[in-house]
Amino acid sequence: MRLAGRRSEPDAPARRRRERICGMVRSIPPGCVASYGQIGRLIGLPHGGRLVGRVMASLPDGSDVPWHRVVNAAGRISLPPGGDAYRRQRDRLRDEGVTVVRGRISMARFGWQPDLDELVWRAAPAADANTEETQ
Repeated sequence: MRLAGRRSEPDAPARRRRERICGMVRSIPPGCVASYGQIGRLIGLPHGGRLVGRVMASLPDGSDVPWHRVVNAAGRISLPPGGDAYRRQRDRLRDEGVTVVRGRISMARFGWQPDLDELVWRAAPAADANTEETQ
């Protein structure tokens, strides 16, 4: 059911925020996790943790975004324990070598801490394949 006044398609700024969130989550290497708030801060949304969570929750099945690498600030899986999605996230993290004990991950051990070069070069736009280089 759609709420009155809500658009089914996101507007351009919302689409750009979603793309930035997904791009940053794709940057988290296997075997590491980041918090929702950390992703928000890294893309320039200091209070964007809830938005990051909504974007992760709205990803379609089969998405290439590694949503399972995003946890809450306490290092806990935010999904209801015992549910299918909880088990999927836990199992994917374990498959990457992340230790998950009672739904908790050590942020000190597995927390992603990107360096400046990683952030800058990850964010660099790819060259347009249709543009010829001039020398």
